[in-house]
Amino acid sequence: MAGGFRRGSRQRTPKLQARGELQSLEREGPFKEWLGMPDLYRYHLVVEGEAYSYQTEDAELPVQVGDSVVFRYKETKAGKWIDRNSLGKAIDPSSYQ
Repeated sequence: MAGGFRRGSRQRTPKLQARGELQSLEREGPFKEWLGMPDLYRYHLVVEGEAYSYQTEDAELPVQVGDSVVFRYKETKAGKWIDRNSLGKAIDPSSYQ
């Protein structure tokens, strides 16, 4: 192969992951992005002292303040944004018998 380039050989940035106790949770919305689009809710979360944003069509999240959570996120100029559908409760294996 000329130049050693292959399709898809470019290194992808690995996803950043975080976990910890959800310390605060605030919801904004619903927002209409454009006609025909479902309502979107914007959440502001604080996990282990770090602020994150999350945008989803869900009016309720599967997590509550005090839960141990885990998620993937990316850093942008606007802050840290949690990847869609990656937010959930962290499961502690020691809690299973």
